[in-house]
Amino acid sequence: DSLHCVSAAILLLWLLCQAQLPVSIMPSVASVRNYGKTSTTPRRPFEKERLDQELKYLGEYGLRCKREIWRVQLALAKIRKAARRLLTLEEGDPKRMFEGDALLRRLARYGLLEEGKLTLDDVLSMTTQMLLSRRLQTVVLKLRKAKTMHHARTLIRQRHIQVGKQLVNVPSFLVRLDSEQYIDFARHSPYNLSTGRPGRVARKRTSGGEE
Repeated sequence: DSLHCVSAAILLLWLLCQAQLPVSIMPSVASVRNYGKTSTTPRRPFEKERLDQELKYLGEYGLRCKREIWRVQLALAKIRKAARRLLTLEEGDPKRMFEGDALLRRLARYGLLEEGKLTLDDVLSMTTQMLLSRRLQTVVLKLRKAKTMHHARTLIRQRHIQVGKQLVNVPSFLVRLDSEQYIDFARHSPYNLSTGRPGRVARKRTSGGEE
């Protein structure tokens, strides 16, 4: 009798296992993240000409590290790749007309292409300096809001610069042509003489802490 009871229990357990509904496997967080490379390392890490050129960019545009250069170069490579793909299509192709015009309008909006050079062939002649010159850090210096390129980066990182009503603390922010006139010191910044709060040293002198 005990053997029959054990057999019945095993059979019942097996039936219960078979009757269970399949458990849906939830996707892990790592599988749904939007991963994408923002920069790529050079294929030849010790090429002298490239090293000299990157060192020049670092000093001229006040960059923190070479990864900022590689990030701009990857963005430029993606733009040129899209232009080359559209050039393989016929001129009357609807895809080339639609996507090509959108690409050219976007580049002209950021001041990367001149009004008289709005063709896909001109996109292929774009350089790294064109993108670096449209960074907020470079534009702030050009507008004489800062004394040096490194001073411009410090002002942006310390939240003294706004573009329109948007406070921007990212030096690599690309500035549109129509937004360039709205770059100014933030309302709370001590550099804003009309609405800004006086700085720490000015407040201390006003209170009589220093002579």
